[in-house]
Amino acid sequence: MEAPKQKLKLAFYWAASCGGCEISLLEIGAKILNVVEVADLVFCPCLVDTKYKDVEAMPDGFLDVTFFNGAIRSSENEHIAHLLRQKSKVLIAYGSCAKDGGIPSLANLFTLEEIKHRAYHETQSTVNPDGVEPMPECSVNGYDLHLPTLYNTVWKLSDVVKVDFVIPGCAPAADTVWNAIEQLLTGNLPEPGGVLGAGRKAVCEECPYEKKETRITGFKRPHTFIPPDKEQCLLEQGLVCMGPATRSGCGAQCLQCGMPCRGCYGRLPEVQDQGAKVIAAIGSMIQSVD
Repeated sequence: MEAPKQKLKLAFYWAASCGGCEISLLEIGAKILNVVEVADLVFCPCLVDTKYKDVEAMPDGFLDVTFFNGAIRSSENEHIAHLLRQKSKVLIAYGSCAKDGGIPSLANLFTLEEIKHRAYHETQSTVNPDGVEPMPECSVNGYDLHLPTLYNTVWKLSDVVKVDFVIPGCAPAADTVWNAIEQLLTGNLPEPGGVLGAGRKAVCEECPYEKKETRITGFKRPHTFIPPDKEQCLLEQGLVCMGPATRSGCGAQCLQCGMPCRGCYGRLPEVQDQGAKVIAAIGSMIQSVD
């Protein structure tokens, strides 16, 4: 890795996410030392004590690359997305939540009121006899306190700001992260909005299981079924697997552990709709009984 004339200024931010994307950055192992040689991490709330006001004081375009993970769930998430877009030369949607909405976007199946009622009144661990719910604004001992406002809809990053590139995965695999970093440093980049670090084939191409052209006669849930054939394609054994419709690059890590692909690397380059693609794949394998 050839060092640039000046160290790059990097930022790493999480919005509505689990924190796994931060850990994935460290999974490149000793190669993190190569990154430190050519770049400084100047903003990362979980690692660096930089405040929002410090970012606001930066000149526009001060940050060379910002890795933004997590979906847009609140007014704070959206504000920081716009702020980092303004301060960054390159803004990358890092991970499934920033790229596609991910697990947080399951909230879009419910209204905000339904979610709040479940969280603050109905869960088995909730003890809230007074029915208290968070308020966006309140006053305590003469101080006005403000909380971010939860939105009715969860958005992906590109719904609110322009995204230069995406790095897929939940979380991105170590090889994907390192490949993306090398692409950024060498300038070997895809078209704007393109994918960094991942492959162009289906996950099936990386899968350790073998297709035996068996027709599917029924479907099972992963937590109720242990595949009897340790070598046969899991989809052929009745476990719904997104492998045929999902971009490679993860090393088929879930499948290596006996779990079907959940599609976190997103659609294949030539596919417009990942869901439609996997339905078509499953439909071609079902044993018809009509």
